[in-house]
Amino acid sequence: MQSPKERILKKIRTALTHATEIPFPDVKNMESKDTFHYTKEDLTVTFAENFSKAGGNFFYCSNAAELSTQLKQLLIKKENIKAFCREPKLINFLQHADFHALEFSKFSECKAAITTCEKLIARTGSILMSSAQPGGRTTSVYAPIHICIAFTNEIVYDIFEGLEYMQQSKQNFPSLITLATGPSRTADIEKTLVVGVHGPKEVYCFVVENGF
Repeated sequence: MQSPKERILKKIRTALTHATEIPFPDVKNMESKDTFHYTKEDLTVTFAENFSKAGGNFFYCSNAAELSTQLKQLLIKKENIKAFCREPKLINFLQHADFHALEFSKFSECKAAITTCEKLIARTGSILMSSAQPGGRTTSVYAPIHICIAFTNEIVYDIFEGLEYMQQSKQNFPSLITLATGPSRTADIEKTLVVGVHGPKEVYCFVVENGF
């Protein structure tokens, strides 16, 4: 009998080895927002597939302990680069997890920024962030590496659901909402795709099954 984690990882591996067309129905003719019925597991797999297609690096963690282990392995792989974080909840978790390589104040010296998100958009593999987050406007775009830590219950199917969440959950609507879909890129110069022009060259998303 496979565990939930093994089942999800198997689906993700299968999805990433098969190129499939993403269905884009005519949203103008959608009579109900309940047209799509996805389980939490389906959304995780869909997000992982589309996030990876966009050039992101996806990690699934069944709990906070596994998140700590995988995040440490990533930082070691990156030669123990300095990482920056402005969010009190994340800082508390990282400090208790014994992350000695982290710097929480020297923003300009850090090569990686660690943030949470507002929501993850499964349909496009995007990270929805806003200026209402403790990290503010610049944290996710300043450093060459962006590391996002999210939870399975933060994944929604499409942008409409993400914006609906923002409208319903925020007393004051944020002055900035951004959708990050993979590393920064542009094709403005002679239609040649260049990655990492105005933002991070590498994006990592750790999706955790249980909160901390």
